[in-house]
Amino acid sequence: MGRIAGRFARVEPRRRAREFVLGLLSDLPRKNCWTIAEWAGEKTPHGMQHLLCRASWDANAVRDDVREYVVEHLHDEAAVLVVDETGDVKKGTRTVGVQRQYTGTAGRIENSQVAVYLVYAGARGYAAVDRELYVPRSWTCDPDRCRAAGLGEDAVFAAKPELARVMIERFLDAGHWVGWVTGDEVYGGNPKLRAALEERGIGYVLAVACSAEVATEAGTFRADALAAKLPRHAWQKLSAGRGAKGHRFYDWAVIDLAGAAPGHRQLLIRRNRSTSELAYYRCHSVQPVPLSTLVRTAGSRWRVEETFQTGKGLIGLDEHQVRRYPSWIRWVTLAMLAHAFLAVVRADEHARRPGPHDLIPLTCNEIQRQFLAFAVRPLHDLAHRLGWSDWRRRHQARSQTSHYRRPTSSQP
Repeated sequence: MGRIAGRFARVEPRRRAREFVLGLLSDLPRKNCWTIAEWAGEKTPHGMQHLLCRASWDANAVRDDVREYVVEHLHDEAAVLVVDETGDVKKGTRTVGVQRQYTGTAGRIENSQVAVYLVYAGARGYAAVDRELYVPRSWTCDPDRCRAAGLGEDAVFAAKPELARVMIERFLDAGHWVGWVTGDEVYGGNPKLRAALEERGIGYVLAVACSAEVATEAGTFRADALAAKLPRHAWQKLSAGRGAKGHRFYDWAVIDLAGAAPGHRQLLIRRNRSTSELAYYRCHSVQPVPLSTLVRTAGSRWRVEETFQTGKGLIGLDEHQVRRYPSWIRWVTLAMLAHAFLAVVRADEHARRPGPHDLIPLTCNEIQRQFLAFAVRPLHDLAHRLGWSDWRRRHQARSQTSHYRRPTSSQP
């Protein structure tokens, strides 16, 4: 918290931000301004709501602090930047960025809010270092709606690959360096993103669809057509990295591609050893690299899924109940800080105390439990609990009365 203290103009929001982050790290079954305020010992949620809505502090500056914190403690010369989006199912139409769209969280088209994240993944650990809200055209074409949601009338549409490019360039412009970027088909299928990475001299292993057309010395072919031509000896069994059940072994093959621009371009193909299902990746590197490097980079993409799982399962990344953009950006930034804290503690614990062979290494879940038990668990008396019960019921009564009250004009 000392890293971000200077981002607050007053001591009150700085202290409240600390309590808010501790609330995100708590074991509350549901995390929002109400539950966090009660957990922190405040009498009403107004202070926490003020922190997200109107208090004077710069969420983007805090984001920069989170990025520096993550890179400093999880630094790895072979680190990979992973881009991916995640959706939060939301009701109504007034929450910023919400529309009916596909989200992997639900596995179908739902009324949801989607954001793109940038994750720094190294051997010591992984954590999100940037975020951008995806604002659909249905919003950017309606200036009044954007203004009401705190986006501003000049909000313009940006596709998810464009948001990824902005975050990657922001990371590089801050003075950091990585050799590789990876992501799924949404990003691999975008030529502008690939061109921007090549221009910056960054290698990439980006997933593409089986129908993607790639150029070889013999002509242009679909990715799946090239895979069908591979001889049996072209495949190699390699691990894409360690997962919860051990190493993830697949069969891999690589095909050289043609290109006029400098650099080496290849098509990487992954085959599931049980189902024979294929996946395809466009690859680019400044210098020739071994197949194992491409495989390691492709395998890093799973780190973003683990980041989302921890962020939502432990930190409440998706549990915000805010409608306007300034409140959303502040919530997710503080959630990123809370998750980064767990990731850094986990990395330090693994480095200092590997632990006996009959115990698995400390997980983020276990670190959260111990941190709460020994450091921050608040103790509140019965009067505090009863006071919050009265406040909730009074607020709900006002809402119910307002909802069911008839308009004055309809009275006889």
